[in-house]
Amino acid sequence: MTRDKELRLALVCYGGISLAVYMHGITKEIWRLARASQAFHAGASPPDAHTGSAGIYRALLDEIEAETGVRLRVLVDIIAGASAGGINGVFLGQAISTGQSLEPLTQLWLDSADVEALIDERQAPTTRFSKAWALPLAWVAARSADGVEATVESGARDEVRAKLSHFIRSRWFEPPFGGERFTGLILDALEAMAAAPRAPRLLPPGQPLDLFVTVTDFRGHPERLTLHSPPEVVETEHRVVVPFSDHGIACETLADPAELAFAARATSCFPGAFPPFMVGELDRVLKDRTTTWPEREAFLKRILPRQYAANAAETAVLIDGSVLNNAPFRPAIEALRERPAQRQIDRRFVYIDPHPRGSFGFGTGGDKSPGFFQTIIGAMSELPRQQPIRDNLEDIADRSRRIERMRTIIAGIRPEVEKQVEGLFGYTLFLDSPTPARLAAWRQRAQNAAAKSSGYAYAAYGHLKLTGVVEAITALLDGVGSEAKPHTNAHVRNRIESAVAAQGFDDPKGGFAGGVGQTTIVFLRTFDLGFRLRRLRLLARRITELEGNHPETELGPIREAVYASLSDYLECKRSDRYAALLPDVSAVDGDAAALLERLGTALRLRDLDTATDTRLAAAFASLSRGVKRPILLTYLGFPYYDVATLPLLQGEGLDEFDPIKVDRIAPDDATTIRSGGAEATLKGIQFNSFGAFFSRAYRENDYLWGRLHGAERMIDIVLSTLDTDQRLKPGRTAAIKRAAFLAILDEEADRLTAIPGLFETLRREIG
Repeated sequence: MTRDKELRLALVCYGGISLAVYMHGITKEIWRLARASQAFHAGASPPDAHTGSAGIYRALLDEIEAETGVRLRVLVDIIAGASAGGINGVFLGQAISTGQSLEPLTQLWLDSADVEALIDERQAPTTRFSKAWALPLAWVAARSADGVEATVESGARDEVRAKLSHFIRSRWFEPPFGGERFTGLILDALEAMAAAPRAPRLLPPGQPLDLFVTVTDFRGHPERLTLHSPPEVVETEHRVVVPFSDHGIACETLADPAELAFAARATSCFPGAFPPFMVGELDRVLKDRTTTWPEREAFLKRILPRQYAANAAETAVLIDGSVLNNAPFRPAIEALRERPAQRQIDRRFVYIDPHPRGSFGFGTGGDKSPGFFQTIIGAMSELPRQQPIRDNLEDIADRSRRIERMRTIIAGIRPEVEKQVEGLFGYTLFLDSPTPARLAAWRQRAQNAAAKSSGYAYAAYGHLKLTGVVEAITALLDGVGSEAKPHTNAHVRNRIESAVAAQGFDDPKGGFAGGVGQTTIVFLRTFDLGFRLRRLRLLARRITELEGNHPETELGPIREAVYASLSDYLECKRSDRYAALLPDVSAVDGDAAALLERLGTALRLRDLDTATDTRLAAAFASLSRGVKRPILLTYLGFPYYDVATLPLLQGEGLDEFDPIKVDRIAPDDATTIRSGGAEATLKGIQFNSFGAFFSRAYRENDYLWGRLHGAERMIDIVLSTLDTDQRLKPGRTAAIKRAAFLAILDEEADRLTAIPGLFETLRREIG
């Protein structure tokens, strides 16, 4: 019996300067796998989803289904990147969200990621001896002048030596690379993607693509912190995250190309090499190209709200995102909340680290103390970028443990919950067809019974439930009003709490034992969105658990009903739906009762409840009694489960409902062809990771290895989704990898003409 399963990838892309070319090769393979997966499920797709490495991935998915009964779908729905990873993340996010192709980017990377194409004409050397003494610190540390003979192959030495001389003799009192030139190249890349043939969006309807790009605010912006003494202090915050989302809706572009270029240019302006980014630079480039940017003000207000409120967004100075956040796990982790899940999920965080050991080799042994310049460069740039991600991984592990704990608790109490529900309703529940009216009545009866039978445990649950609703209201209203009044969160919360108490709802300081009062019931029915979401997610999980024993044709209607309702409720969490409330939020200095009433009307939760009951009742009518019983028991038993789990987990872990695993893609991890890591495979690591800017052959080398390493690791990750008793036949993994490697070499042989010797070597090594 076929069972559907999703492998969901949240990508975290590190910085790497010229290793951006290598990362393009990796992200291209991830994109090709996503296209192959879509082709596998849709049954029809563009021809390039069936050829080359994409054809190998498609055949792999076919083989997995034939051998194990698992119909696997691979999705990329979260991308977070910094610096070189940020610019690659922008292009990949655009391709995933819109169905555009990454193919046009390859030639642009190979042609344009060159020092001669990037150097600002105004900074080029005027004479052969111009500013030769003003070497940048990075090049002193890397001893570039002495390293060409030792590190560069003979065939590329003349090219590298000439371009290195040109680069070193540039006017180093200003960054050598041109900001406007770089911005133009990014816009060219986005235009090339848009002009190429496109496929359908690479995510199912309703599944959002979230992209996060880190940027560093050089001057910083003030943030208020609440303390005991003094009551408030102001600190300067330099971290900025530029978020994009398509909200699960097919679109022509993930965002205005100007906004994507803003993020890509700002995140990747390596200090000293590129000038800092200011929005005026983008304005000038767009003006020269006679391109408009209609949402400019709204974008700046959203991305730089503190600066915008202080009329400083125009003068904000932004630099490389990896200076303070080279491994942006945090926004990716936060994006996991409220993700729809329609079937069993294998959630992976995959981080791409092009050079895990770093450029300076700190801590790698040797008795020699680092020199003056090496110490300075390391402290300013290298060490912050290479800070271990242990804290992020521990956060992910903690979240996974909470999910496992919740699943264990739910499985453990299920027999007792089902006994309670059966005792409450008797056999009439399963003999009568559920109608919308009956579902609503049964649900209320089960809620009251759970409250009465929980005893004093309901007190803790009630406190947390009411507090959580107030916090959710506060977050929603703060999202509406934050642009006009940045520091209103605590103020809005206090006003909402006062309004809740004034209207007669149960005081959080009071007791909830035995249930809640009628006024609180009215309040929760009007505002408790979280309860509805948790109930539907638990129901979706139960449907997934039943897949192994019941055909998808029977479970499909109830699954669709659940996720259609989830989608409606999730829309209520979008603050932009409540823009009309902005004047009330900005002026909430007195009684917030009117604001609360307007928000309740805008939420329309009772209308959504009616629509949900109608959908579920229709779906239940198509179920056999053997399937209907466990699903109804779960749905009506949810109040019992919620009382047990909410105080423990505070709502966490009820979205995708599965633990998270972490995988890495790095040269050290892809050893099927050649071991030795970046030092044995990549050329861009030379000259403090600027190496690929100095040689076409170097870029071709790194791009090709990026594809090969990306293919190997993605095959590993796909196969790791199978259970221990579901394995391909012996020898198949090696054969699949070999086929992918050879397909990539065949695809690239005509394009990568500067490295013919590498193709010959690789074919011998692959065998």
